[in-house]
Amino acid sequence: NAHIRFPALAMSKISIQSLTTGIAQILERSREKPRKFVETVELQIALKDYDPMRDKRFAGTITLPHVVRPRLRVRVIGDAMDCERAQRAGIPCSSVEDLKRLNKSKK
Repeated sequence: NAHIRFPALAMSKISIQSLTTGIAQILERSREKPRKFVETVELQIALKDYDPMRDKRFAGTITLPHVVRPRLRVRVIGDAMDCERAQRAGIPCSSVEDLKRLNKSKK
């Protein structure tokens, strides 16, 4: 098994060096022993004391170089401006009010 192990304190903070080294090891081992399936790596990041409704420190978009899941379905949940942008891009959208109505109709 080619498991990459990070230091025990990895749950609190991972240095850029550790992350870069781990990714390099994963890529190297995937070339050494090719698989007959698509290999994936999941990375979860939690931000302490961050409220996305109040705090706007992180804003923007990133375009991934590869399609993550070709059959992935996406729906934007946002305010009127977000829904307008989503509709122009051809992406389904729901407003917060739509979600509240949906929740009330389930009761």
